[in-house]
This record gives sequence, C-alpha cells and structure tokens, in this order.
Amino acid sequence: MSNVLNSPEVVKEETRQRVLAAVESLGYRVSAAARQMRTGRSRLLAVRIETTQDGMNVFDRFLHGLTESAARSGYRVLLYTATGDENEIETFDQLLGEFEPDGFVLTSTHHGDPRAAWLAERDLPFVSFGRPWGASEATHPWVDVNGAAGTEAATRHLIDAGHCRIGFIGWEPGSGVGDDRRTGWSRTLGAEGLDTGLALETDGSPAAGRAAALELVERGATALVCVSDSVALGALQVTRAVVGFDDTPVAAAVGLTSLGQPLAEAAARCVELLTDRLSGRPTASHVLLSPTLVIRKDPRP
Repeated sequence: MSNVLNSPEVVKEETRQRVLAAVESLGYRVSAAARQMRTGRSRLLAVRIETTQDGMNVFDRFLHGLTESAARSGYRVLLYTATGDENEIETFDQLLGEFEPDGFVLTSTHHGDPRAAWLAERDLPFVSFGRPWGASEATHPWVDVNGAAGTEAATRHLIDAGHCRIGFIGWEPGSGVGDDRRTGWSRTLGAEGLDTGLALETDGSPAAGRAAALELVERGATALVCVSDSVALGALQVTRAVVGFDDTPVAAAVGLTSLGQPLAEAAARCVELLTDRLSGRPTASHVLLSPTLVIRKDPRP
C-alpha cells in the first residue's frame, strides 16, 4: 500500500486500482503531515497562476491538465501569484520555508529569465513550460509548443488557398514565443519566394490587431497570420482570411481558424519530467509539441 499512496508511478495501474479500492472500503486516510515527516517529501508541485493575456486566458487548460496529471502521480498542485520575476523569486523562498514544495513548474519563460537561474543555482527540482530562450547551456527539463511549426502550417494553408501576399501581426519584439511564431510565417513565405515584409508588431489587443490589419491590407495583404486569437479577432473585422493562435473558446464561437495548443499533453509531460527527476529516474531533457490547425472558414480569395 505504501508504494500506491506514496510512489504511485512505480506501481502497475491494475494493482494501484485494486489497492485504492481497498483503501476506500476501509475508510483509510493518509496523514500528509506524517508522510512528510517520514519521507521528507511534501508531494507538492508549485506553479504560478498566470494573469489574463491579451484579454483571453489560455492558461486555465494547462493548469487543469497539470492538476489532473499531478494527482495521478500522487502529487498536489500548490498555486501562487506573483507580479514579476523578482517577486516570484521572493515567493519561491517563502514557499520553500512554509510549504516545502518538492518541485516547481515555471511558465511564461523569456530571454534572460532569472527564475530558472535562481532555482538551478540551488539545485531545486523544476521544469519549465516554455523554452529557456537564449540560454543555450540550460540543463533543466522543459516542455514547449512549436509555435514556428504552427504558423508554418497556417501560412501553408493560406498559400494553398491561393494567397501570395500574406501578412503577419505579432507582438512587440523580444518575446521568445512571439518571435518563434513569426519565424514560421517568414520561413514559409521565403521558401516560396514570397514577400516577407508585410509584418507589424502590436501590444496584443484586438484594437491593435484591427489597426495593424487595416494597414497591412492597405499595403496589399490579402490574408493574415496572427500571433494570438486576441489579435486575430481585431483583424477579422478587416478581412475574412485570418488565422489566429491558441484556439480559444472565442475563436470557436466566431468561426475563426486557429492553431490549438496541446495544453493537456504539455501539462502531463511537465509532470512526467519533473516527477522523473524527483524519483531519480533518467529523464528526457525536453519535449517539443506541435500545435494543430483547426480550420473553420474557407480562406480562398
């Protein structure tokens, strides 16, 4: 029973279910405090609650998947908030003193991210949902979605529909995720000998997306690839041949073609990589997942 309750990842699923049924029938309840004293493990994985991005929150699906995957491995998710990198590092220190989480899941990674360096310097187990942008020597495990592959598929879809002047509406420069998504668009157009100059950067809002779309259409763009669904909603007010990114419920409601991220799988792989490290098992260094193009409108000119 000990392995089932404390290290379920090492037990066959059939055995685990049989033991759990017996535990339920006996009314047995685990004492988390006693278990932590005995094993030195809290069975807690800490992750920050993300703020709404671009007016839409796609992080909820990742968080839901993380909670489910952690539970299957015998862990609980400890949520916290932070207002910036330095505040989050202060929160790490506070959580370690008060709750002693076994590991951390970092999100929204970016260039020069000090959070990963802080955890690595202290040899604290963690995984990041997001690449270590610009840190070629980073050794921590990470999971990410291949944004360039997504926008490449979106651009190819528009080319196949007959468009040869395809614009891109992105975020302000310096965003690892935004720059990655722009790369797929420009690489695909370049391979076809098409114009890669129809691109504008925005603050990510629908209003900015609409303004950028107006300018790009005036410059001759007949279709647009957007860095997010929020930007795409603004662009959709200007032209119908638009592809967004994130496949939010709003995109489905308005019939917007968009790129869906496999957030449940990403969450599961984050838990897998982190719990492998916590258990001392050999683990992959990183996992790069592909988004899926969800087509809802005919983009032909």
